[in-house]
Amino acid sequence: MSETAAATQGGSASVPFEVRKIGPGDLRDSLRKGWSDFLDRRGDLIILGLLYPVIGLVAAALSLGGNLIPLLFPLVAGITLLGPIAASGFYELARRREAGKESSWGHFFDVKDRPSINSILLLSGILLVIFGLWIGAATALYMLLIGPFPETLGAFLAVVFTTAQGWALIATGTLVGLGFAAVVLTITVVSMPMLVDRDVSLETAIGTSVRAVMANKGAMTRWGLTVAVLLAIGSVPLFIGLAIVLPVLGYATWHLYTKVVQR
Repeated sequence: MSETAAATQGGSASVPFEVRKIGPGDLRDSLRKGWSDFLDRRGDLIILGLLYPVIGLVAAALSLGGNLIPLLFPLVAGITLLGPIAASGFYELARRREAGKESSWGHFFDVKDRPSINSILLLSGILLVIFGLWIGAATALYMLLIGPFPETLGAFLAVVFTTAQGWALIATGTLVGLGFAAVVLTITVVSMPMLVDRDVSLETAIGTSVRAVMANKGAMTRWGLTVAVLLAIGSVPLFIGLAIVLPVLGYATWHLYTKVVQR
């Protein structure tokens, strides 16, 4: 079964992209291949993956160093919304490897030379805007449900975990965060690897991504939850596990893209 997405490539005539139906077996196979790719380039990818934990540590330091303690979790959780930007380099390595080209870590940044780089940058900008909206929403929720930011970590933990308002903040914030994550998954799970893979417009890439998610709601929901769980595990302790999780998920998402889109 497939669904045809109209696509415009390089500003020329429409090119159809078929969106396939996938199942749990495809998700497992994508993760298995992602792990295999990681092992094949393990040393190089760990170095690249460490860039992501560093960002998380900087966010933590900024929050704890100032009067922004309540924003620590939204900052760390929100960084995952920017994951597709970092993963674009892994998509490039996967593309090169698939084509039989050299795919050492030095080619990680070759994504800048792809024909669709302008669309990649625009999509990255959209993700940055979504990240900013999430931080704004998290701040508004805290102010609405609890009030002014506390001055110490202890005061923050006490109000969040020992009051009804705190538990309401946790529940509401989680739901809102899932909403933001669902939007990012829907517009990027296919579009970012497609932009790295092909010379297509941003509209075509996002449209195909949305179609892929709508045609595979159950499988994509399961994929999103799997990604969330792996990122959470990788964040403990001190985000170091993300040095492994991020490259694996980057490669796995590439393989998922090749399964769901008829190239």
